[in-house]
Formats: sequence, C-alpha cells, structure tokens
Amino acid sequence: MDNDTDISVLNSLIKTTIDSVKGFEDAAEDSEGGRFESLFSEFASERRAVVATLQDEVRRLGGNPEDDSSFAAAAHRTFMNLKQAFSARDDEAVVNEVERGEDFLKEKYEAALRGDDVSPQTRTIIERAFVSVREGHDRASALKHSLANEA
Repeated sequence: MDNDTDISVLNSLIKTTIDSVKGFEDAAEDSEGGRFESLFSEFASERRAVVATLQDEVRRLGGNPEDDSSFAAAAHRTFMNLKQAFSARDDEAVVNEVERGEDFLKEKYEAALRGDDVSPQTRTIIERAFVSVREGHDRASALKHSLANEA
C-alpha cells in the first residue's frame, strides 16, 4: 500500500501544529506581566505532544516527519501577527491573535478530516490529535470572550 498521501497530510498538519507551538511560546513570553504565561506554556506543551504523535505515525508509515514549521505557510503568517500584538504587550491583542491562529489550525484539521484520501488508521490518529486541537481552540475562544467581558 502506498502511504505517500497519509504522510503528506500528516506532515502538513505537523508543520501547522509546530507553528501553533511557536505562537504559544511567543504568547507565553510576551503576555502582559506574565498574566497568561502558564496557560500559554500549557497550550504549547499540549501541541508538542500532538506533534510527537503525528511524527510517530509518519515514521510508522515509513516516512520522514517534518520537524520544523513552514515559514511560507499561511499559519506562520498568522502567528507572525502575534509579534505585532506582543510589541504592545496588550493581553487582549495577544489573546485575539492566539485565537485567530487557533481558528486556522482547527480549519486545517477539519479539512484533513473532510478528505477521504487517508487510510482509516491515519484518520484515527488525526481524529485523536484533533480532540486536543479543538479543546485548545475552545479554551482560547473562551479566554478571548472573558477578556472582552472584562472591558
């Protein structure tokens, strides 16, 4: 059986998820007064676990897993917008950008799951990873809304 499609889809998700890790690491470093440092660090740690799971599956399929983000990827451009928010050290702006990045990541996983070109086993791996992605997205969204209510 040819695993190229599964490996390609997984590697695309790995790159985007690594972009998410880097976005959360930046957010943890630059949140106003460290207010959300531990939360964003936890998000980054959860994303690193997702990356490791996807990389393990690529190896199992006989491929070479991605281990870096894609500087050309739209996700990277999305997370680069975090830098602008960080320069102001404005928690609301940081959280808004994090949530926007999470929207992008969630859409990437949803697109991978809508397709029918991956094997059932790979689909199961993606579905498990998506549970973490969806939970992180929902937590970021709730944080955004709670900050908006503070204003």
